[in-house]
Amino acid sequence: MSGCTTPAISSASPATDSDEEASLRMNSATVRNLLVRGMLAGLAAGLAALVVAYFLGEPRVDQAIAFEEAHAHEHGGEELVTRTMQSTAGLSTGVLVYGVAFGGIAALAYCFALGRIGRFGPRASALLLAAAGLLCVYVVPFLKYPANPPAVGDPDTLNQRTTLYFLMIVLSVLLAVGTVILGKRLAPRLGNWNATLAAGAFFVLAVGLAYAFLPSFNEAPEGFPATLLWQYRLAALAVQVTLWTSFGLVFGLLAERLLAPRTATEAVGAARPTPVPH
Repeated sequence: MSGCTTPAISSASPATDSDEEASLRMNSATVRNLLVRGMLAGLAAGLAALVVAYFLGEPRVDQAIAFEEAHAHEHGGEELVTRTMQSTAGLSTGVLVYGVAFGGIAALAYCFALGRIGRFGPRASALLLAAAGLLCVYVVPFLKYPANPPAVGDPDTLNQRTTLYFLMIVLSVLLAVGTVILGKRLAPRLGNWNATLAAGAFFVLAVGLAYAFLPSFNEAPEGFPATLLWQYRLAALAVQVTLWTSFGLVFGLLAERLLAPRTATEAVGAARPTPVPH
């Protein structure tokens, strides 16, 4: 009897196979394993971002500090932490801790998104999540409130600028979620392609309105080199692009090995040369 019932169970409706598999996969053990892999992938992404930050960002920080010291009217006391310590141990600790925390949060978001954003495999879902996260969490807020080096920015508006920056992040994420929901609602009537275009237009329009109504700041001091300002901002953008891209690639590989071990094994086996019998 058991031999007859097994094929019947395995031949369930193909339309529900992916949903059933996703619900079975997302148990507590799987979520925990993905969380650990996400933190490891975040650590690896943090290492890659650290290299970019050190070689592209730190020289611009040094130049901005030199400008600030040259134009300071008052000189402070002795530094509690030297600049060398800040640019080495301080930078490494901050970026790596951030990478691990970032990887854990992104892994939890992946657990929720897997199977809900379309019929994508584990690796493709990780790359898609990383691209969407980079766009919504960093690029959209960055275009309105870009990063500033030392000597740029009024200390009196620091709290306001920080609040508006995080508000922009929240708005961007909520608009992205709304865009996905809108696209799914429009797909049955417009088709996938037209629904995607309409939802994308909604996102661009909503973000544009947010840019127009939220206050802007232009607080670069007189004489601050515009080239240095943009080099610093491009370096900050490069760090985030490296972080998110590296995470998507590494976590996608780790998630695929966990959720689809047969596919990952077959891919590795296909890359190995077939031995020729003697």
